[in-house]
Amino acid sequence: MKNLLAIICGGMLLSGCSESEPTVEGRWYTQTQVNTGQQLFLDNCAECHGAVAQGTNNWNKPEPDGSYPPPPLNGRAHAWHHPLKGLKRSVKVGGVPMGGKMPGFGDKLSDADIEAVISYFQSKWPAPIYQAWLDRGGLK
Repeated sequence: MKNLLAIICGGMLLSGCSESEPTVEGRWYTQTQVNTGQQLFLDNCAECHGAVAQGTNNWNKPEPDGSYPPPPLNGRAHAWHHPLKGLKRSVKVGGVPMGGKMPGFGDKLSDADIEAVISYFQSKWPAPIYQAWLDRGGLK
């Protein structure tokens, strides 16, 4: 049995194939993405959205200029209404094109970094919110 295992493992190494990291149970992302995303979030997003994606006080009340403060990204606000491609676009280009104030991070974060940031804040979403996001076509 040991020889068979050695042959299989050796064959995987020679072919360049290896088992990839499994996703977090029921989610699209891996724990490594969440871990990477946490630091990227702290470095780029926490100043406005809070260290654990909790948003600002009165995030749902318009400011004097009619704009809204940064919302929670932890599942308590509307981020879960947007599909993954929309979340990626929002991080990449920001909210200015849609009348918001959030800057884009496409010049600072790679596509993989953006996915990691999203995986971090989605890891804060309770299971029912994540399931509702999936049911709305979140992965489309």
